[in-house]
Amino acid sequence: MLFKSRRVPSFAERLRLALWPRRSWGRSIGYVLLRLKRLPSSPHRIALGCAAGVFAVFTPFLGVQLILAGMLALVLRGSIFASFLASFVGNPLTYPVIWFTTFNLGNVLLGGTASARLVDLRGKAEALGEGLMNVSPSAIATAAESLWPIVKPMAVGSIPLGGFAAAVAYVSVRRLIGASHARKRVRLSAAPQAGG
Repeated sequence: MLFKSRRVPSFAERLRLALWPRRSWGRSIGYVLLRLKRLPSSPHRIALGCAAGVFAVFTPFLGVQLILAGMLALVLRGSIFASFLASFVGNPLTYPVIWFTTFNLGNVLLGGTASARLVDLRGKAEALGEGLMNVSPSAIATAAESLWPIVKPMAVGSIPLGGFAAAVAYVSVRRLIGASHARKRVRLSAAPQAGG
């Protein structure tokens, strides 16, 4: 990289940067909003893409959420790039809250029979990771089957919660982008008059 630091960050510093951006959350959110405003598309398409990205973040399928966001945006005819930007909603600070609420809501909707203990989840996730690393279909199937009692309530709970969050994202982003485009049109229409 051209402007990369010569000093290699320590493990603690990399962990801090993974949880807290270098320039603060406010600046990072501002950057994402600026990128959304500059997308060359209609407010409706940008808002649909954002809604798809937010919905995908609520699903428990880590590792394929960006693919899911892009596919949803494609099906809805929204902006695929906006769906990728909106996946910023899923981060180390929001995922625990999302997972807790989707699991509990899904558990209630399914009759309240599932339980998720962190110790059990860790062992099952490690088994899945080992199966993926060794490319062992039987190990992957066994680990996925053992995770299903936890993933199923999360998947069920993600539908209403993700749908609600996507609706809020759609309305908010459409208003924000619509207002931004209107201000830009006013500036552009006023510019020739001021110069002439």
